[in-house]
Amino acid sequence: MKQYLVGGAVRDELLGIPVKDRDWVVVGATPQEMLDAGYKQVGADFPVFLHPETNEEYALARTERKQGHGYHGFTVHASPDVTLEEDLQRRDLTINAMAKSVDGAVVDPFGGREDLEARLLRHVSSAFSEDPLRILRTARFAARFAPLGFQVAEDTMALMKRMVAEGEADHLVAERVWQETCRALHEKAPAVYFEVLDACGALAVVMPEIGALFGREGREPLDHLEKATERSDDTDVRFAALVSGLDSGEREALNSRMKVPNDCKELAAASGSLLERFPADDNPSAEQIQALIDEGDGWRRPERFERILLVLESVGIGADWTTMLAEARYQASQVDPKALMAEGYKGKALGQAIQRERLRCIHDVVVSK
Repeated sequence: MKQYLVGGAVRDELLGIPVKDRDWVVVGATPQEMLDAGYKQVGADFPVFLHPETNEEYALARTERKQGHGYHGFTVHASPDVTLEEDLQRRDLTINAMAKSVDGAVVDPFGGREDLEARLLRHVSSAFSEDPLRILRTARFAARFAPLGFQVAEDTMALMKRMVAEGEADHLVAERVWQETCRALHEKAPAVYFEVLDACGALAVVMPEIGALFGREGREPLDHLEKATERSDDTDVRFAALVSGLDSGEREALNSRMKVPNDCKELAAASGSLLERFPADDNPSAEQIQALIDEGDGWRRPERFERILLVLESVGIGADWTTMLAEARYQASQVDPKALMAEGYKGKALGQAIQRERLRCIHDVVVSK
């Protein structure tokens, strides 16, 4: 039995990046031998075990064979006779197909180290084309490592284009597309993810609404995403900025098909609604400001309103506007309904008094600006 550190941990060590997760492959062992050594089996589709002390994952060396379309169409073979090189060969990119022995020797049969130095994302073998999910993963790695100068290798981009042309991307399940997209939105340069998907033709297949948006507006949606990335690490803010150019029908179609989570859907819808009602005048009235805060549900949900303002700034609404909206909402929120009730207001009259006092506070902010 031999154990090797594999994949991202080896890659990140060589790049000098802190290693978050450490995965291992075990060569020459059976499931029973792993259990006898105290490991706990957790893998259902293939033998994966948790170390009894570190809880790190140890997978038996395995090969995969394509049996159908999409990323489910594989049969897995794991046995003691599968070699380390055979296990590494099934991986997506050369930089992820390296291993490190317990004595520190790096095993690199596919040139991953050379591609690290050249800053290239290159497929390991033609088997890459058997799994369309690898198109999304490659785009996500491009988004992660773009700040380090990485690009998709020309031959890999050509292979991805061919996969799309042959219909492999059509078999991707929408929910899985969202999972990869959500991860990509957390990367350091998420706009690169969409650029790569657009370049290989996959964007129009897996996210046609965003593909059509690129067709209408060029790079503007990516500019919005980049500005949102500068302002926030949160998925919902970045997503809302990206899709701000979609109309409500396009947003709903995208959200429904991809099972976009509620926080992302709600912020995108609220931001889009506010943008549609935004005054063209650079000298807004207190009534216009109050209407925008009402539309953004700023009284009941102040934290979400702040996130809407981040989206607005990302899509080109000036800081003067967003600062005014934030200050107006804060000052007007200091109106105390209990104090008005003590003055004798109640029912409909109380609601009108609250609105009147809020408007007065907002007017003071507008005048001061």
